[in-house]
Amino acid sequence: MTAPISRRQFAAHAAALGVGALVLPRHLLGGVPGAPSRTLNLAMIGGGGMGASNASALVAAGHRIVALADVDLAYADKTARDRSRNGQTGAVNPDYARLAEQYGSAKRYTDFRRLIEREKGIDGVVVATPDHVHAVAAKMAMDAGKAVYVQKPLTYSVHEARVLRETAARTRVVTQMGNQGHSSPEAQLINTWVRSGKLGPVRTVHAWTNRPIWPQGVARPAAAPPPEPAGWSGNAYTSRLLSQQLAGAMLAGAAGAVPPAGVDWDLYCGPAAAIPYHPVYHPFNWRGWVNFGVGALGDMGAHLVDHPYWALGLTYPDRVEATSSPWGGDDADPASYPQAMLVHYDFPARGAAPPVRMSWYDGGLMPERPAALPADVRLDRTGGVLIVGDRGVLLHETYGRNPRIFPEALFREVAPDYVEARERARRGAEAGRARPAAGPPAGAPAVSHEAQWANAVMGQGAASCPLDYAGPLTETMLLGIVALRAGQGRTIAYDGARGEVTNAPEANALLRREYRAGWSL
Repeated sequence: MTAPISRRQFAAHAAALGVGALVLPRHLLGGVPGAPSRTLNLAMIGGGGMGASNASALVAAGHRIVALADVDLAYADKTARDRSRNGQTGAVNPDYARLAEQYGSAKRYTDFRRLIEREKGIDGVVVATPDHVHAVAAKMAMDAGKAVYVQKPLTYSVHEARVLRETAARTRVVTQMGNQGHSSPEAQLINTWVRSGKLGPVRTVHAWTNRPIWPQGVARPAAAPPPEPAGWSGNAYTSRLLSQQLAGAMLAGAAGAVPPAGVDWDLYCGPAAAIPYHPVYHPFNWRGWVNFGVGALGDMGAHLVDHPYWALGLTYPDRVEATSSPWGGDDADPASYPQAMLVHYDFPARGAAPPVRMSWYDGGLMPERPAALPADVRLDRTGGVLIVGDRGVLLHETYGRNPRIFPEALFREVAPDYVEARERARRGAEAGRARPAAGPPAGAPAVSHEAQWANAVMGQGAASCPLDYAGPLTETMLLGIVALRAGQGRTIAYDGARGEVTNAPEANALLRREYRAGWSL
């Protein structure tokens, strides 16, 4: 993860790289790095996995985790404990060690609703559950007057994203979505370079990721039916049969499995339909299952779609088309998302700026290489973005890392001092004096995305990714899922102002989700 930096370090770094009259992010105009003027008392809803990363960043900034809600408290404890010591060197990580202590002394709940009802004195809440719980937990916290930091993707559905944005505006609490690359210095460089206009009019954007790195395209664990007679091919082993047999093997492999001690599986299912427990879902793998996550697009779109969406000043697409490999399970009621997906988002013109087509690729799919990209420049298969202008191409990796412009002559024109700094770093590395090509000097004090939100809660600057921005970004991302579920081979037309699909009324039901009895937004 690329760590954001302080206002002073950011300005000094920008000057050194010669990016000119840089427009600083709003949070750097008033934020005060270092120790907070007071310590916030914060609550975690979801304390393992990414939640532990968020919590450790807040502990590192001097704040306290005083309440913890998790359906698997033992996993949250284990995560903090395991990360408190390097497994190879034995070195202690002091931030995680403090987090493990704070988890141990925090008020503990299985049901986050009880935490929000009872912990009146907390200053803010971090929501880091699986995607299907984000909206319900965040809205309840905002309605209680609490600042919220919500992991990406902001919500499970398009409708939920709009509701959270409206709730944030109504309650006026401090909000932040957890896409940490949004606060990086590279993000500001990308904005500056694109908005300079020197790429020429931008009409095409490509964003891709190698994810999923968890199961997708597979059926839910279930007893496999007996093989059907061979059909026209003469071979009974169809892809459908193999999927059914894999589902049967998963079921048999965990025969009699029950949730680990202390895990409240009914609460884990939360607002989603209740399904039988199986260890394939938890931890981590939930992203690929329709009940709990929104697949690779939800996971990485908030990082990869973010930078071009922001730099180009995009809002809602007016047309979206999607195609994919097969869903996992029954097409009418799938269990898991496709293994690979391609989405085209068409955005209207913005003033003098032309319309933009943004294409999303996951599951190992990659975009066509633009002509301006030199043959010796390889696209990073793990993920990246191409912003294609009439004069050149801006390429960056996941989280906005390593931004570059091609052709090289255009890069020198846009950011000559930045290019020179990269070349000095390369020469130093070749001479055995390796140092970073860009970014803050080694050891520079950093303000993490989480600490930046905490600063904003204390009135020190503003969060960089509040829900008035994160809401429309999330709606846009999730329209790709809506378009895919509406049917391949067609395009949905979207009216962003009204939040409606206009050419396929039946698809409007896909903007929302059904909540299980006892749950609502």
